[in-house]
Amino acid sequence: MKRTLPFAVALAAALLAGPALAHPGHDGSTLAAGIAHPLSGLDHMLAMLAVGLLAARRGGSALFAWPAAFVAAMLAGYGFGLAAPGALPAEPGVLASLIVLGALAASSMRVATVTGAALMAAFGLCHGFAHGGEAPAGAGLAFPAGFALATAGLHAAGFLAGRFGRDRFVRLLGGVVAAAGVALAVMAA
Repeated sequence: MKRTLPFAVALAAALLAGPALAHPGHDGSTLAAGIAHPLSGLDHMLAMLAVGLLAARRGGSALFAWPAAFVAAMLAGYGFGLAAPGALPAEPGVLASLIVLGALAASSMRVATVTGAALMAAFGLCHGFAHGGEAPAGAGLAFPAGFALATAGLHAAGFLAGRFGRDRFVRLLGGVVAAAGVALAVMAA
């Protein structure tokens, strides 16, 4: 029973994730629409939770450096996505972020702070590019401010799970994130 739980959770996530890659219904450029955007896709939510989870497990300067690197690069990627939507395939990077970040959390592998910050920035750039490519026409500053706030909130939720969750729970959560990434990648192929 205990061994089937991660598989069941990953399967449920995969079944719910069909529309997650498309992020439909972005008809507003308000702060609220920006906040809702990362919450509309399971792929984004899980990756952002994993960033906070890993930062909490690493501790030290990674607590702030890793989420900050992700958010800063995500905002830069958003600008690139607005300027040239569809120029780069962002979705493979988004899915890779789930698999890699989830696997890191599941394995409890210790990553150097600088290496982790670079990894978070690379994945943040992919997520931001996807957000920019999906942004509503005429999106001003409120929309990216909203998804930056939502991202920070998801990082905080991941931090809380990593900080106060038992090691077994954190590893299980990492495995679910990685499995969801694999499932979404298979579905997208």
